[in-house]
Amino acid sequence: MPTFLAPDGTELAFDVKGAADDGVAPLIVIPGGPMRDPVYLGDLGGLSARRQLIILNLRGTGASAKPADPASYRCDRQVADVEALRVHLGLEQLDLLGHSAGGNLAVLYAAAHPERVSTLTLAAPSLRVLGLGPTDEGRKEAWQLRKDEPWFAEAEAAVSRIDEDEDGASEEDWLLYARFVYGRWDKEIEKFEIASAAQSNDEAAGAFGSDGAYDPATTKAALAKVSAPVLILAAEYDWNPRPLVAAQAAACFPNARLTIQPRAGHFPWIDDPEAFVRLITES
Repeated sequence: MPTFLAPDGTELAFDVKGAADDGVAPLIVIPGGPMRDPVYLGDLGGLSARRQLIILNLRGTGASAKPADPASYRCDRQVADVEALRVHLGLEQLDLLGHSAGGNLAVLYAAAHPERVSTLTLAAPSLRVLGLGPTDEGRKEAWQLRKDEPWFAEAEAAVSRIDEDEDGASEEDWLLYARFVYGRWDKEIEKFEIASAAQSNDEAAGAFGSDGAYDPATTKAALAKVSAPVLILAAEYDWNPRPLVAAQAAACFPNARLTIQPRAGHFPWIDDPEAFVRLITES
């Protein structure tokens, strides 16, 4: 797996999926989690057949080394890692995609280096960087969209048990809870969900959004200089973000558009790969 050095000397890795296409820049992908092994992204539902994907293994995840300073897991401090990847690849500008918590890092990179961003795509992004974190109201609103599902009552009861005693919740309760995270539920999705437990660096995840990581007012002001096209893809059933909140985020950019993937949750390329690829690639 190819590697490069971050400014602090940490060796970072990246996955390459799909063939290079003359005249078409690769799509640089920042995983979510936060700080999850990028294996969960796969090839983004077949997107690698349309665009070469270069998937950054964030420090301490996947094949990347753990840093000497755990404080460097903080989201804003990893902006330098993305810039180091750009330099290593010899690219003047980046087509950048961030999923979930990786959306925060992608936004911070764009705010810090607006001239280096040719396109920015935020797929089911966390928007804490803009002061638009998830809310209980948004979660309940999203869940009510599933009220006609045959599993709804059982999953709602599991959520109540988790809210009352998270540490004592059973594996079955968590799997029932997870049904709200996806647009569909079958053996493939269940396998994907079970695998997620071993894919997170918990120490890094705890530091990612720690105090000082985000300054929404400053970031919003800096985004005024981002002239590149921005696509925010939200999902109908997702609560982080809800489509209305994603629209508020789009308003923070001079040149942004919002698209909603129907009947999808927080991992839209898993729920409906064809729809995801179409929405990501259509102009």
